[in-house]
Amino acid sequence: MNRRAFLTALAASPLLLTPFGTRALAGFLDDLTDVIPDEVTSVFKSGKTLISGFEDITPEQEYYIGRSVAAVILSRYPYCNHRNSQRYINVMGTTLAQASDRPETFGGYHFLVLDSPEINALSAPGGFIFVTKGLLGCCTSEDAMASVLAHEIGHVQRQHGLQAIKQSRITEGATSLALVGTAALSGGKLKELTKTFDDSIHDITTTMIDSGYSRSFEEEADRDAVAIMQRLGYNPNAIIDMLNVMRTRFTAKSTGFAKTHPSPTDRINNILEIIGRYRRPAPVKPREDRFASMTKGL
Repeated sequence: MNRRAFLTALAASPLLLTPFGTRALAGFLDDLTDVIPDEVTSVFKSGKTLISGFEDITPEQEYYIGRSVAAVILSRYPYCNHRNSQRYINVMGTTLAQASDRPETFGGYHFLVLDSPEINALSAPGGFIFVTKGLLGCCTSEDAMASVLAHEIGHVQRQHGLQAIKQSRITEGATSLALVGTAALSGGKLKELTKTFDDSIHDITTTMIDSGYSRSFEEEADRDAVAIMQRLGYNPNAIIDMLNVMRTRFTAKSTGFAKTHPSPTDRINNILEIIGRYRRPAPVKPREDRFASMTKGL
């Protein structure tokens, strides 16, 4: 069986009800400890090679950045203590990630439901992906849920979060390391590098939570979502179903997606350009059962 056939079978199987997600959640939360000073230096240097742009950031460095961004997100949103939903999106998200163009990251993909009515989803560098209860409420099927996770995986595989770091931050960090060796960093230089690291995290979180990615980045993530879903046999028309529900729930005071993403109408038009005429997804019994189990009591 080739990889695509295996993943398609996996998406249609009862495997999404295994306890994998619970273990993944525990590991995810354990990861979100404070970044120690020695690790700060690794964000801007790999061996003796100085970083000139986000493209030079290594997978390990991306992981530490993403872990810190994830900690900031969890300082703003509480996580949801609903075992079924956490387990469900971890196994489902990991399966979708395996069908992406970046199936592996340094620390692996991690998915977490946030206990917030806000309609939102966030993806930190390295594969830390968050979905609010409010956004889960816009999904009427497993295929619709897959569209949300696949969109966020698209942001991760294209490193959109890293591209939010201002070039000046990277230059400052590289300059500090060029003046003295890593082992000699102390006092003012270490403080300067730590501030540069903190400012870089601020750049990413501000973009993700407050201002949003550019329209071109969002369109790229939607295109990736369609491709990932099709590889697993999910129906990309479900993206439109989800966006239509979202459109009815936005108000003038809405935050999250309403503030940081193109309007649902614009996104629907873009999706239709990719997939053609809308065709209502046919129900798939195993997926319906899994989705009903996941949402029960949420």
